[in-house]
Amino acid sequence: MTNTPTPVIGIDFGGTSVKLAVVEGESLLSEVHRLPTQEFDNPDQLIDRIVAEITEIRSQHPAVAAIGIGVPGAVNFFSGMTYNLTNVRGWSEVPLRDIVSAKTGLPTVIENDANCMAFAEWKYGAAKGYRHAVCVTLGTGVGGGLILNGDLFRGANCAAGEIGQMSIDLNGVPGPYGNTGALERYIGNRQISGMAAAIYTAKGIPFPADFSPEALAELAGKGDSAAIEVWNEVARCLGFCLMNVVYLLNPEIIVVGGGVSEAGALLFEPLRETMRHSLTAECFNHLIISPARYGNTAGILGSSAMAADLYRDRPQ
Repeated sequence: MTNTPTPVIGIDFGGTSVKLAVVEGESLLSEVHRLPTQEFDNPDQLIDRIVAEITEIRSQHPAVAAIGIGVPGAVNFFSGMTYNLTNVRGWSEVPLRDIVSAKTGLPTVIENDANCMAFAEWKYGAAKGYRHAVCVTLGTGVGGGLILNGDLFRGANCAAGEIGQMSIDLNGVPGPYGNTGALERYIGNRQISGMAAAIYTAKGIPFPADFSPEALAELAGKGDSAAIEVWNEVARCLGFCLMNVVYLLNPEIIVVGGGVSEAGALLFEPLRETMRHSLTAECFNHLIISPARYGNTAGILGSSAMAADLYRDRPQ
């Protein structure tokens, strides 16, 4: 076993694009290569294109020793199987790890993309040095990853950390799995836009042209009372859910990333206040609530870090 840094390929498989880069530690050694996910009709076509891109990358970086892939949706880390990927049609029970490894001849690891974000933040980012961390991604949906006792916690069937499916209202909005009041049914991108429309209507304020989180953050920064109320409500929903997570796990740090988190203080200040008023001193006083260090590169960095660990720990 060696601790010498090893170049690996990290892949962030998203619903819009597949991003690939050569990584050593937390440094990208290549440009980020992008493939349009939705232009391929089935898994075989997209996998073949990914493998072709890997081959091209390796021609420029022959020392690459392993591959890490982060995917959106259910994945079994141990079997290498992907299930029903979010916003990607046709991906039901695809043995992605074994296919890519066989076609490239490189050891390969796959993981859920939120777990990859958590792993990146724990290895190199805001959660570095902590043994107990909860990481949350806020975007189209809400994802989560758990670092417990100094390791990524996956659960019995690699399904742990699904914070977005935790309920904040027993009688709330129906969810896709028979659950009601799931967090991401309130603070996903589209849901925030719907929340904003309702708040602007109730206040009798003319609608802005753009209800995206980015636009609402800009409006709130200019003192728009309705936009500020939107962010207070987003923070309240998130804080209520994280309150339960903290009471269950008692983490040292909560790291919040994803596009919605870019609202900055508009989100984090009311979030801290919500949690301060809902947690015991033992749970809150030493709790750090931090923005994520990494944005769009989190999936690449996390998956590549897992690949580097796989290569390092391989039998000699």
